Amino acid sequence: MEERLEQIKVSGLEKIANAKNTNELEEIRRELTGKKSELSEVLKNMSSLSPEEKKTIGMLTTEIRNAFNDSLAKKEEEIISNTSVLDEPIDITIPGNKPKEGALHPITQMCYDLNDAFSSLGFEIYSEDDISSEKYAFDNLNFAKDHPARQSMDTYWLEGTEDKEGAERLCLRPHLTGGSVRKLLKDGAPARFIYPGAVYRNETTDARHERAFYQYEALIVDKNISFSSGMVMIQTILEKVFGRKINTRMREGFFPFTEPGYEIDMECLVCGGKGCRVCNQNGWIEVMPGGVIHPNVLKSAGLDPEEWTGFYINIGLDRLVMMRYGVDDVRLFHGCDLRFLKQFK
Repeated sequence: MEERLEQIKVSGLEKIANAKNTNELEEIRRELTGKKSELSEVLKNMSSLSPEEKKTIGMLTTEIRNAFNDSLAKKEEEIISNTSVLDEPIDITIPGNKPKEGALHPITQMCYDLNDAFSSLGFEIYSEDDISSEKYAFDNLNFAKDHPARQSMDTYWLEGTEDKEGAERLCLRPHLTGGSVRKLLKDGAPARFIYPGAVYRNETTDARHERAFYQYEALIVDKNISFSSGMVMIQTILEKVFGRKINTRMREGFFPFTEPGYEIDMECLVCGGKGCRVCNQNGWIEVMPGGVIHPNVLKSAGLDPEEWTGFYINIGLDRLVMMRYGVDDVRLFHGCDLRFLKQFK
């Protein structure tokens, strides 16, 4: 039996050495080490052998199987390293295929440009989760208990928390402003930071509105911050983004988290101030609310309003991108139509 095993070994190693491709090698693998191989047959017929012979034959069979496996692995590596991955020879005269190039979404690019602009003014970049709570979205920001923004017609409340209150009543954040209190509670004042991100509101979509869109909020908190500092910041950012002076105006506006608060408009760049559907035919488009931080918000952040003051701006990022490229429908940015998005490479 030992002679037979030696013949099996020699014959098997020769077959492995002569294999031409991986398919042939796989057939040889099954032939030499499978359940119907000669080695398996030898092991099945060992019942008539003495205990000493069984031990010897068993060890020899194991050695042969290991030798086959090692030889098979080496041969497979040799075949793969010397075989082309192509079924046919390469024709080097055929022009190559230009790889597809990706690009940043125009809203992402605008966000990065604003990051650069604010960073040059010494602002820190801050971010938080898309899920907020009634406490941070409304309570800390001086919203009245019966304010309509707290209703489900405006805010997306998370199922299972509708009947709870405060920090336990969860929602998709309807604005970024709640992040200001969270950041101030964590790091205190003075502070100078920006926090871009997506926000979600339950409203009807049109050329200027989406249910999910992007905001970009900036906040300065320090001692003796003047109103003119906020105006300089607004003008500087717009000039940085658009590369030229932009006509702006401020209108008195009510926001629970500011006192006083303002609507900050810029001349519509889609129509050049003449009037179009983007600006509702009046030549101006609101791009950001802003104003002086309300004392109650400072108190929510653990700051003394007699000592600290500050200035908010909240940029409608989608609308700013519309102005940059002259796009007249905000929904195009969120439609995932590559024919539209490829224009901004």
